[in-house]
Amino acid sequence: MLNKKIIFIALDCSISKANLIIRSIPKYESKNYTFGLKIGYQIFFSRGGREFVKSIKNFPIFLDLKLNDIETTTKNALISLKDLKNIKYITIHVNTGKKTIKSARNFTNAKLLCVTTLTTLDQKDIKEIGYNKKIDNLILHQANLAKQCGCYAVICSARESLKINNLVKIKTITPGIRLLGDKINDQKRISTPRNALTKQKASGIVIGRSLTSGNIKNNFKKLIQHLEL
Repeated sequence: MLNKKIIFIALDCSISKANLIIRSIPKYESKNYTFGLKIGYQIFFSRGGREFVKSIKNFPIFLDLKLNDIETTTKNALISLKDLKNIKYITIHVNTGKKTIKSARNFTNAKLLCVTTLTTLDQKDIKEIGYNKKIDNLILHQANLAKQCGCYAVICSARESLKINNLVKIKTITPGIRLLGDKINDQKRISTPRNALTKQKASGIVIGRSLTSGNIKNNFKKLIQHLEL
């Protein structure tokens, strides 16, 4: 179990900016929260991306590759990551299906985070894709499947987090996080950090632009003040 809730900082940027962000993370002593790093496509697939990941120390790393393919391809992708010993979490889409998700657990030491429905999507979007369920029911169904497959947690918005915690009893990590007053940008199902972590019982959050745009050090101060009120 997570002893502390994790605030994953989304490094959706260049490696040089990621290094600046990491240097700006405060030495934050809290009995409730700790910081982690989320690394996605932009860094991982850039020149020097793997080396950058290997170089990170003292932070839990969430490698956000959102694996979404057939069983053999997913297995081979995970085998190719074996040299990255410091990866603690990795994402896989629930859409890969039960067989692939269960198989994936045998080819990585990282904890599987199962992606449900992206926080950029709303009811209209999922209907266009072809889902007939209401979005909340769809995500609850996806969370149940993730639990059956032995995933460590699911990725969902804060709006679904409490219901999943109560009904499915699997941990939740919530992206779509914004500090009060910040722009929504491309997100549709958003929350503040405190709401997600306390009222919605998320085990962790993913926060990017609210921290990494503008004055990074001041943004961290705002975040800590927001959490400790």
